[in-house]
Order: sequence, then structure tokens, then C-alpha cells
Amino acid sequence: MSTAQVTILIPNYKTPQLTKLCLRLIRKHTDSHLAKILVIDNDSRDESVHYLRSLKWIELMERLHVSGESPALSHSRALDLALEHVDTPYVLSIHTDTLVRNREWLPFLLSEIQKNPNIAGVGSWKLERKPLWKKAIKFIERGSQQIYFRLIGKKQHALEGLDHNHYYLRSHCALYRMDLIKKNHLGFSDGEEVAGKAMHRKLVELGYQMNFLDSGILLNYMDHINHATTVLNPSLSRKERSVVKGLKRVQKSLQEFHSDTILQDASLDF
Repeated sequence: MSTAQVTILIPNYKTPQLTKLCLRLIRKHTDSHLAKILVIDNDSRDESVHYLRSLKWIELMERLHVSGESPALSHSRALDLALEHVDTPYVLSIHTDTLVRNREWLPFLLSEIQKNPNIAGVGSWKLERKPLWKKAIKFIERGSQQIYFRLIGKKQHALEGLDHNHYYLRSHCALYRMDLIKKNHLGFSDGEEVAGKAMHRKLVELGYQMNFLDSGILLNYMDHINHATTVLNPSLSRKERSVVKGLKRVQKSLQEFHSDTILQDASLDF
């Protein structure tokens, strides 16, 4: 009988080296008795698929491309496909650009969700390092915009954290209680909503807590290379400048995790 507490869901799309790094870091820093790994390939048709098929310690699901499906919807539907096969008490969604640092990462997340039975999910909104002065400027800017929109009576806006643009546990790091997902017939996809946004809102409306973990603390356990899939697949982005800038950011992050050493250590595949 399996003693696993968590099933880790990881959608994959055309990031072979990043996928290999993500999985090898999980292999290196995760108790194999604590977690199951379920990777969902979104019709990559590249070397990452061959790599994933070679791994005996993961479960691989291969999903075919759906015509007209947006990248965001493809991602959330991949998670829902995997969700049907989860039989552990908890389920965790991460990205291939979510990289773990040490063996305490999963025990830490579990300890946070187990603090209170009313906590349905824990995770991250934005997992990033920002100096205090940048945070202060962002806070002032957002507050000013909010006051201005109230004065002019504007109700339709895209201010972060308000109304339809509410904060939610993003799928690069979101741990949920599986019994509540099943009980309330929830999923990651909901129309064109990005993965987890609707599920977060519905769980809050049902009276459950959804806890955002402090980035400063969470970064001790893992990091998220934001938009790395888009950066490494320029055809998915309409902004050439952001891709060029993003490549430098991705390379810097990979150096922090000693990616060259990990990628040379094939023993982590077994």
C-alpha cells in the first residue's frame, strides 16, 4: 500500500533541459515515499518526451494537441487530466520552471496546509525577489490607481488583486487538499481562466482558507523562473524584447541552481 501523501502534477511543453533539471532536483531533494510524480506532456514532440518516457520513477501522461486551444487552457486542461488519477490526500501543481532547493521543501508545504483543517490550499502568488523600495513603489502606485478609479467611477479595470483580477494560488506552486477538490467537483480549468484561478475563488466562497506563503520564506525552499517556457519558446510570445531580457534572467537563475552539474548527473534519473 502506498504511503505517499502528495501527488505532484507537472505539465510539460517543449523545455527539455528545464524539464530535466526540474525533475532531477525533485529526485535529489524529495523523499520518494512521500510523493508521487505525474508529468503531463502537452504534445511536445521533442526530446523532452523521449526523456520522460525513459524515467521509471514518474508516471507520464501524453496529451494530444487540441486545435484552437490557447497555451493557458492547454496547461490547465493537462492538470485536470492528471487530477482524475490522483489518489493521495494532497495534490501539488508546479511548473517545469519551478526548481526546488533542499529536502525540506515538501515537508514545509505540508506543515503549512496541515496547520488548520479549514485550510484548503497553500502556495504562491508571485514567487520573486524584490527590494523593499520596489515593493513600496508598487504599493503606492496601486493605491493611487485605486483611488483615481473610485473618483471617476470606473469599475471595469485590471488592477491586480481586485474584482475579476483577484489574487489566487498560481499553478507554479499550489498545494491543495484533494478531498475538498473531489467533494466540490473542482478543477483547474474553467473557460479561459488561467489554471487555479476559478478553483481558488470557489474554495474561498465555500468558506475555506487559501493561504499565500511569504515569498521571502518560500524562496528558501524553491524558486520559480517566471515565464521560462515562453522565453525558451519565442513563438509563444509576441514581445521580442521580453524574450531577450527573459533569456538573461533564466540563465542567471539556472546558475544559482548549479544547473550544469545537475544536468550532467544522469544517476538522478534512476
